Amino acid sequence: MKKVLQLVSNDFEDLELWCPVMRLREAGAQVDLVAETPGLYRGKYGVPCEVTMSFNEVNAQEYDGILVPGGWAPDKLRRFPKVLELVAAMNKDNKLIGQICHAGWVLASANVLKDRKVTSTPGIKDDLTNAGAIWLDEPCVVDGNIVSARRPPDIPQYMQALVDVLYKK
Repeated sequence: MKKVLQLVSNDFEDLELWCPVMRLREAGAQVDLVAETPGLYRGKYGVPCEVTMSFNEVNAQEYDGILVPGGWAPDKLRRFPKVLELVAAMNKDNKLIGQICHAGWVLASANVLKDRKVTSTPGIKDDLTNAGAIWLDEPCVVDGNIVSARRPPDIPQYMQALVDVLYKK
């Protein structure tokens, strides 16, 4: 069974967190939600998310991928050294990294975007290009292990790409 981490912090974009979790679980993956501390977190639109593990309790070696939600959560997530360590380790081992909307901020802070093709919400295009990324205005971009999407209307393409990369289709 494939195992994937879903990063969580308050003010995540509800669809951008829950759609990947549900789709990957539907595809047979175990998706574990992790945050700074266990507890209840809420999305931008109030959808709750119960987290039972902290960032410090997980080891990247035990997982096949990591998902970063959009919304305002990425601005908080990128401030945790353990989050950046997890993303960098996944990238080093060529494991799935999913990012949507503002999630690219976390990858920029983890220094994994140099010469990588990605997309995001246009509002952080400059941040990603300044981190060395090649930014494309497309619904979903796959560059090796990194799967990126712009925003909620692009979720269908993003979901298919996440499954394909996780299961190496």
